[in-house]
Amino acid sequence: MAWLLVVVAGILETGFAVCLKLSHGFTRLWPTIAFACFALGSFGLLTLALRKLDVGPAYAVWTGIGAAGTAVYGMLFLGDVVSTLKIVSICLVIAGVIGLQLSGSAH
Repeated sequence: MAWLLVVVAGILETGFAVCLKLSHGFTRLWPTIAFACFALGSFGLLTLALRKLDVGPAYAVWTGIGAAGTAVYGMLFLGDVVSTLKIVSICLVIAGVIGLQLSGSAH
């Protein structure tokens, strides 16, 4: 259950990173509100997960999901440049996330 919380927190991290971009430096109300909601949810779920998981693997999985998700979202919806190197790098991040999740022990 704790790993599920980390995965959902990582997805919410993608949401807060995208909303941070869309807020244009917190000058747009709705993206700013969405950023705050996603961030609170993400940090809250991560905090709950850390009650049962080692901090290193859990944090790495959380940031990996957020980074990969944000990069993919940017390429699909925000006009970010798509390149072979970027796609391979995202795949490596995902592979690392899976490896860290498999290595992470619960208390």
